[in-house]
Order: sequence, then structure tokens, then C-alpha cells
Amino acid sequence: MSDTHRTITLHAPNTAWILKHALVWLCLGVVLTATLTKSSYAQDETVVEQQMITPNYKDVDIRQIVETVSELTGKNFLLDSRVKGNVTMISETPMPVDAFYETFLSILQVYGFVAVPSGNTVKIMPDTNVRQVSGTGADPNSNRAAGDEIVTEVIQVNNVGAAQLVPSLRPLVPQYGHLAAHPASNMLIISDRAGNVRRLKRIIRRIDQSSDEDIEVIPLEHASANELSRILTTMNQANARGGDSGSTPIVLTADERTNSILVSGDKNGRLRFRTLIAHLDTPLEEGGNTQVVYLRYANAEDLATKLAEQIRGNTPTGSPQQALPQNSVNIWADPDTNALVITAPPKVMRSLKSVIDQIDIRRAQVHVEAILVEVTSDKSAELGLTWALDGTNDVAGAGLTNFSNAGSSVVSVGGAVLGGAPESALGSIGSGLTFGVGRITDTGTSIAAIANFFAGDGNTNILSTPSVVTMDNEEAEIRVGQEVPFLTGSFSNTGGTVGAVNPFQTVQRKDVGIMLKITPQINEGDAVILDIELEASSISQGAESNIDLVTNQRTITQRVVVEDGGIIVLGGLIDDSLLESDQRVPVLSAIPLLGNLFRSRSTTKVKRNLMVFIRPKILRDGVQAAMQTNAKYNYIRQQQLGQRDAISLMPNLPRPALPPIEEALEQEAPLFNKQ
Repeated sequence: MSDTHRTITLHAPNTAWILKHALVWLCLGVVLTATLTKSSYAQDETVVEQQMITPNYKDVDIRQIVETVSELTGKNFLLDSRVKGNVTMISETPMPVDAFYETFLSILQVYGFVAVPSGNTVKIMPDTNVRQVSGTGADPNSNRAAGDEIVTEVIQVNNVGAAQLVPSLRPLVPQYGHLAAHPASNMLIISDRAGNVRRLKRIIRRIDQSSDEDIEVIPLEHASANELSRILTTMNQANARGGDSGSTPIVLTADERTNSILVSGDKNGRLRFRTLIAHLDTPLEEGGNTQVVYLRYANAEDLATKLAEQIRGNTPTGSPQQALPQNSVNIWADPDTNALVITAPPKVMRSLKSVIDQIDIRRAQVHVEAILVEVTSDKSAELGLTWALDGTNDVAGAGLTNFSNAGSSVVSVGGAVLGGAPESALGSIGSGLTFGVGRITDTGTSIAAIANFFAGDGNTNILSTPSVVTMDNEEAEIRVGQEVPFLTGSFSNTGGTVGAVNPFQTVQRKDVGIMLKITPQINEGDAVILDIELEASSISQGAESNIDLVTNQRTITQRVVVEDGGIIVLGGLIDDSLLESDQRVPVLSAIPLLGNLFRSRSTTKVKRNLMVFIRPKILRDGVQAAMQTNAKYNYIRQQQLGQRDAISLMPNLPRPALPPIEEALEQEAPLFNKQ
């Protein structure tokens, strides 16, 4: 046997809708006729056609819905003139015709109407008249009776008087229902919806028990004995103060071990409390005293720990407070589903769920942008002269000048030449203009002089803007840099046995770059308290290798308050340094003009401006977070589009670029646009 499913979506009717669906029902009638014809001739195979309906109505006249239900189910409906109103129903899941009919009965109940079968016709009338009409007569416990269907049930009571149950059960029957006792046969007659009739029968079965003892033990299935005993005792005391003082008082005691209530007193009083206990001892809609609470934003394990401390009477910080009853409360976390499993009495359950609802909320986020600005101006100048005179081969003596601030001296250059390595003399020549003159002879007097002329200007403009997004009261850290090796030790086998010990060096790697660690705290207004740790480090430009490096480091650690979207300066440095060096030969350097032959001068002027700013932006919801993300996304994309010229040596290959944000949000959109 094969099953064929047809899905039909029902919407609010209009003129086009009526014409369209008239054709659909016409075609559906032809298909159903063909199916029935085929079924009459095909004996070996039965085709079962099951329609699936997706009802969607918005302010639709209830009479039009009745017409649709009649066409789908084949039922005949007779409408009372008072059946009026507009109905709204939204469904995203297809359902079979039977389920759609049950949904239709629920709609009638919501709007105060009831469907009463009468032969081949179903009467739809206000539920206030239901007691004057006959019910279906179906067993409310059978599968044929829907929960919203009106039924009439006759219940035999064996151990207690039926008339005694009517006052206790009357509040459980709605106004349109009917409840009456027949004392002669000790029966109850109930006319109500099938679901409520089934509920009343369960309560009656628990009450209708023989009890000739003065003390009754009533076990509980769902409620807590302690909690229920407290409620009933309070109510019993209130009734005793306003009732007959001569009647035997009712005493209720809870047995926590068996979760039972002991009731003692006269028979009528015990019957009344037995009825009330049977009514209250029903499962909660969420599943009794144990509930699973799925968290949306909070961490289940952390929250379970805090709630357990609440139950023990201590806050997470250890301060004492009012404790909850520990013996009836159990909380544990399921990290896989981020859910809490709570077992507690109803009152404690409500208290815990109230706390969870206030904690498990979407926390605001903060987009923090740090701005590091450094402007440096470096000027330097050198002017010096060094010379050497050698007259040892003649009658004269020898002499020279040497200054440490001179870029190139006659001593360093001449020593390299005389040492047999003239090419190494090039490495000793400093920056700028180096001018040398001299005369070297084996006989007579040799003379050599080197003059240095140098001037330099350096300007540095550095702008760094590291940014990070984090939740309120959550620490975030971003590191942008590289690991640089620093020499910490070395060993060689010089002077020892060759090959006995291998030479080695020990190197330690450290992060060099920008590190931002921040923890924001949003107050009740629009200000943000920021705990900031900011470090900006770089390798000094004077370093020539990765060994014995010199790093420049700037660090700020502080706590500030900034308005939402505002900018505040965290700190900075304004440094203006001047270094002048003048090395000379005493007395001789004081001779006008000729004194310059006996002196060397250098000047260095460095001006540094360093400022650090911070700018927080509160992202209170997903819309603000999306706007901030879109702005940064479009900025990066514009930077890529600004480099859309052809790739050098590869003109046929496109540059990678981000797609527009609208396309990136679509499913299966590529990260980079290859077109």
C-alpha cells in the first residue's frame, strides 16, 4: 500500500483567493473521483490519499473557516445565528485533516462556541447552551473523543455520597458545563468537554475510597507533602475560626519520608480535604517538581554553582542570607545543552525561575577602539677633523688626534689599511661626507687627515588603532605583533678538546607589537568603566640583528570612565631632548680658525609626541552590533577596491576582494569575490 501526501496552505480569503481555491477544489474533486474509481477496480493495491493542510488566517470570518472545514472533512454543519466573529490562526507546520478538525474545535472553544454532533449534522452554537443539548455519548477516555468535544458521562460512586462530592467538584466545572448527583443510585452526571471529564474522573477515583479509620494516609504523586500540608493547615485554621466550634477539628500532618499527608478528624471533614488534595496533587504543565530550564545566554555550570550557594544561604561572595530548604532542592547543570535541571517544591521553583529569568538575559557588548599616535622628529649634525703625523723616519716626532664622536677617524681607517685589510676600511667610514688627504712615505714625514660632514633629519608618524568587542564585565585581549628571539646565553669549546662539547646559544622569544587587554563595565546610564592594560613595543631602529636587540616599550595600566561613544586620553609623552657633544684639544682648539683642526662636534635633537586615546561604543542589541560590523566590513572592502589595478606580471588574475555585505549575509556566499 502506498501513501500519497498532498499539502494545502489555507490563507485569509479574498476575491483572488476564492477564485484560485475554487479551481483547486474543482481539481481536487476530479482527483478524488479518479482515486475512488481506481480503488473500486484495483483489488490488490489500495491508494491512501492523505491531505496535509497549513492553515493561516488573519481576521477571517469564522463562517468561512466552517465552510473550509466542511469541504475538507465532508461534515455538515448547522450554525447558530449568534456564531459570529473574526478568527486569527497562524501555522507553519502542515497537518492532516483530522488534526485540522481538532484545531477547529479548539478555535471554537477559544471564541466561546461548541460543536455538538446530532446525527449527520454538527451543531455549532454558543457554549452557554451546551447543557440543553445532548452530547456525543462517546467515552471520554476513548481515542474517538477529542479533548474539546462535548461529552456526557455518568459516573458510579461506590464509597462516598455522590451529593457530597458536588460542592467540591462544582468549581472544577465551567459555567457552560453540567454537574448533578442522583442520590437514589449514588451517581454523578457530568456534561463537559472530554478533556475536563477525564480529569474529573481521575479526581473522583482518588476520592472514592473506603475509609472507616479516624486517620487517613493520602500518598501524593506530584505535589510536595510539606508544601501542601502547610497550605491546607492554613486554610483549615481560617475555616475553624469562622465555622462551628463544636465540630471535630481536622488535623493534617506531612510525612516527608513517604511524601504523604495524614488526615484525622470527622468523616465529612476528611472527605472534603481528600477531595481538595486530589485536586491539588496534579502534575505541573512543565513536568512536576523537576523541570529543565534551557538557558539562552548564561553559562549553566556557573549559574548552577551560584544557585546552589543561594540555597545554602550564602551569596557567591560568602555573605550570609536567608537560605532555602536544602533537603527538597537539587540543581545540576548539563553543559552539552546549556540547561539546568531543577528539582524543588513549586514555591521554591518559582523563586529560582524568577532569579534565572532576570540573570539569563542578553548582555550588552562593548566595542573598544584604542588609538595610539606617535609623532617623532629627529635631527642630527656632525662636523669633525682628525689627523695623524709620523716623522719618525725623519728628525720630527709623531702625533695624531682622535675623537669618539667622529663618524670616521684617521685611527680606524689607517689601522685597517696598515693591518693589510684595506677593504675593511670601508666599513669604518661613517655616514655623510668623509674627506681624506695625506701623504705616506718611507722616508721623511708622513701625514694623513680625515674630515667628516654629516646632517640628518628623521620624521616618524605612527597611528595604530587596535579594536576589540567583548561582553559586559568580560575580559578581552588582542595581540598584534611577532615573536622576536633574544639571546640569553651562549657556550663555546674554545680552548678545550675539539669536538668534546658542542657550542650552543640559548634564545628566549618575546612578543613585540601591540597588546590590548580590557574589561568593560556598563553602568545604569551611558557611561562605561574600563579596566585597561595597553602595551605597544617595537624593535629599536638601531638594532642590526636579532641578537642583543633593543626594544621600545610603552605601557599603560589604568581604570577610567568614558561616556558611550566618547573619546578620552589615557596618557602620553611629550619629550624634547637636545644632545650636544664637543670634543677638542685643550689650548690648541682655542686658536681662531686653526682651532677647528683640533676639535670634533656633533648635535642631536629629538622631539617625540606620544598620545594614547580610547573610544568605547556600547552595543546593546543585535541591530547596533550589526551596524558596527557593517561599518568595519565596508571600510575593509573599500580599501581592497582601492587596489583594483592589475596584478604586476599577472594581469589576467583578479585581486581578491570581499563581496558586498548583502551578498555575504546570504547562505553559501563566498568569503572572497573572485570575479
